[in-house]
Amino acid sequence: MQWLIDSDVDGLLDVEEKPKKITPNDRLEKAFLEIIEFRRTHDRVPRSTTREIAERKLGARLDGILADEAKSTALKRLDEFGLLEVAETPASIDDLLNSDDFDLLGDDGSGLLDTSGLPARARRVAPDDVATRVKSEDFKQYEHLFVQKHAELRDGGSRLVRFAVAGGQQAIQQGKFFVLSGIMLFVAEITDPEAAPGVRTRYKPRTKTIFENGTESRLFRRSLAGQLLEQDGYAVVSAGPVEIFPDDEATGYIYVLKSMSTDPQISHRENLYKIGFTRGSVTKRIANAEKEPTYLMAPVEVVSTYQTYNLKVSALEDLLHRVFAKVRLDIKQIDGGGRRIDPSEWFVAPVNVIDQAINLIMSGDIIDYVYDAETQRLLERD
Repeated sequence: MQWLIDSDVDGLLDVEEKPKKITPNDRLEKAFLEIIEFRRTHDRVPRSTTREIAERKLGARLDGILADEAKSTALKRLDEFGLLEVAETPASIDDLLNSDDFDLLGDDGSGLLDTSGLPARARRVAPDDVATRVKSEDFKQYEHLFVQKHAELRDGGSRLVRFAVAGGQQAIQQGKFFVLSGIMLFVAEITDPEAAPGVRTRYKPRTKTIFENGTESRLFRRSLAGQLLEQDGYAVVSAGPVEIFPDDEATGYIYVLKSMSTDPQISHRENLYKIGFTRGSVTKRIANAEKEPTYLMAPVEVVSTYQTYNLKVSALEDLLHRVFAKVRLDIKQIDGGGRRIDPSEWFVAPVNVIDQAINLIMSGDIIDYVYDAETQRLLERD
C-alpha cells in the first residue's frame, strides 16, 4: 500500500480539506467590514435614513450593532475608524462645564448672559400633561400586541430610535408603539374632539394610549410628544427603516390575517395565518370572507398590515410565499358553485416571524435567512 501512496505524483489520493464552517461571529465580522469599507471609500459613515438602498442597509446594520453591546465589544478590534465609540454623557453639570474644551461656556465678561436679576420662570404645566392613568378595561384586546412587539425587538424585526430623531409629534400615529420611562405604550386611537357648530377651534387630536402595565391615558397628541421628548423616550420602528418622500408611490398593502373558522381542521391549528396582497383597502378586500374559499369560508381577523412604496408588491408577496413554502397549509375548500379550491396563501408560522420576514425582505436581508419549521424561526444561512 505504501508503494502506491509513494507513486502518487499527481496527488490523486490526496484528501481534500473540508471547508471551515462559517460561524455567526464570522458573518458578523464580514458584515462590519462592509461598513468599514464604506467608511474608507466615502469618508463618512453610512446612513440608515437615505433613499439609497445599499447605504441604507449598511446604516441600519450599524445602528443594530451600536444598540448591541455584545456585538460592539466583539468587533472592537476591527474598528479602525472608531465607529463603535460612543461619547460619554456628562454625569452632572459640573462634568459638562469641566469638559468645555472650546470655552463655549466660559466666563461672560460682558454680562450679557447674566439673568440673575430676572424673575424665575416656572414651566406652565397643562392639566393634560399630568393626565391620570387609569386601569384599561379592554387591555386584554391589546396585550398580545405588546408580546408580539417585544418578540420583534428580541429577534431584530424592530428596533428603538430616540423619539427626538424619529419625527417628533408627527411620528405619533394610530397603531404605533413608543417607550416612555421604560414602559412600552401603544397608540390605540387618535381622535379630534368635535367643536360646537359655528365655533372655530384649533386642531387638538387626543390619543387613547395603552400602557403595557395594563393602564391607559387620554393624552393630547402634543402632550404625549412633549413627554416623550422631555423624558428621552423612544419610538419602536422597523429594523429596516424606509423614509417616505413626497414623490414616493404607494403601491399596495401586504396583510396578515387570522381565521375565525369553527371548522375543527382549521380552528385547532396554532399559528395559522394568511399572507395576502391588495392594491386597495384591506377592509373592503375581506368584507365577504365567509363566502370566499381563499379565506377558508369564514370571517377573518386582521393581524397586521404593511403599506408599501415603489415596490412591485405582488413580487414581494411571491417571495414571502417561497420563504414559508414548507409550512403552507394543504387543504381543499368548496366554493358556492361546488368547485374544489386550493387556498394557497395560508401558512403555519408564528406571526412575529412572518412580520420579521416582511421587514427582512424590505431591507434586502432576507437572502441571508431561511425558515426552519422545526424551531419556527428564521435562521441565518450557513
